[in-house]
Amino acid sequence: MSVQALQCKECGQTYPLDARYVCEQCFGPLEVAYDHSGLDPESTRRRIQAGPQSIWRYSDFLPFESRPEPGLPVGLTPLQPAPRLAERLGLGEVWIKNDTANPTHSFKDRVVAVALAKAQELGYRVVACASTGNLAGAVAAHAAAAGLESFVFIPSDLEEQKVLATGVYGANLIAVRGTYDDVNRLCTELSAERDWAFVNVNVRPYYAEGSKTLGFEIAEQLGFELPDRVVAPIASGSLFTKIARGFEEWLEVGLVEGTLPAFNGAQAAGCSPVAKAYEAGDDFCRPVKPRTIAKSLAIGNPADGPYALDLARRSGGSVESVTDAEIRSGIRLLAETTGIFTETAGGVTTAVLRKLAEEGVIGSGERVVAVITGDGLKTLDAVRDTFTVHEIDPTAASFEESAAEQAVGAL
Repeated sequence: MSVQALQCKECGQTYPLDARYVCEQCFGPLEVAYDHSGLDPESTRRRIQAGPQSIWRYSDFLPFESRPEPGLPVGLTPLQPAPRLAERLGLGEVWIKNDTANPTHSFKDRVVAVALAKAQELGYRVVACASTGNLAGAVAAHAAAAGLESFVFIPSDLEEQKVLATGVYGANLIAVRGTYDDVNRLCTELSAERDWAFVNVNVRPYYAEGSKTLGFEIAEQLGFELPDRVVAPIASGSLFTKIARGFEEWLEVGLVEGTLPAFNGAQAAGCSPVAKAYEAGDDFCRPVKPRTIAKSLAIGNPADGPYALDLARRSGGSVESVTDAEIRSGIRLLAETTGIFTETAGGVTTAVLRKLAEEGVIGSGERVVAVITGDGLKTLDAVRDTFTVHEIDPTAASFEESAAEQAVGAL
């Protein structure tokens, strides 16, 4: 296998492939380093195509010396053409990468599958996380399937649907009075005291690798070609940057040709530290206090914010923000034109896609992929009061009267 070591993203210092996430020399973040020089593109492509119908078909590019035993079936979610959405926005070619089709209905199944496999390889029997919602459900479900105990720490004001969809798996559910950043600080402190695998703390370098599989799948589903542009949400910035890293690894190996797509990041205006830094021309993100309905993106101090900024700039993309009203409108737009009901994070992505289209940023001949990361059933309150229900008596006359009153003759 190609996996080599953990390596500091800042100073390049290397470490063994164990549970650690920060460099001892410069305190920079660690990531997994690979040597893909021994991979032949043609044989690697055949191996991928003959592989399992899950993210494990990409084992050559994941942080294991041998393919882990599969748990819940994760990945190979639909890449759906969206011609009606493209027409509505005046664009040429739009695709939706629909990660609501994962086992717990979000992209977090990808990162958790990789993190838990590594945790088990390292001998951990308890897994934990700090979560804004989707990660909570994914950790609880995958731990249950693997027979591991789990502790899930969430902000106490998390959407009820996400709380219910986590507790059902038997996780130890801890609601913290504070923001996600408060929850994350607590988990960082606990990770130093307990022999637990915190998926987004002490095994974060492996966890982050799971997001690369979105890039791999998009390229494979496009016939081993790259799109021209990717629009994706930014919370910590890890998903955004790792999709790009997946493309870059396949470019390096020769599995795909061309150049890196333009990457446009999407944030909610009520929690947009990366978008603000991009607009100001800064290389760092000033922490903010989240105030938005998009709670799954409500990370006020994003760990990978500087790397997201760098990716947006060097790829010819941007980082944009949209209001809560635009988020709700984005949810409705996606549902009406594609039949995909997304949570608030997907509303952010769709609203930014519309913003880019209206501003003329996207060329008419571009192939654009919008990444939808979670299911709308997780954030039902976001669409409350956005449509009308017409109540009638069980008679044709009552129906005709209602149709006339509401000017909905098409009914």
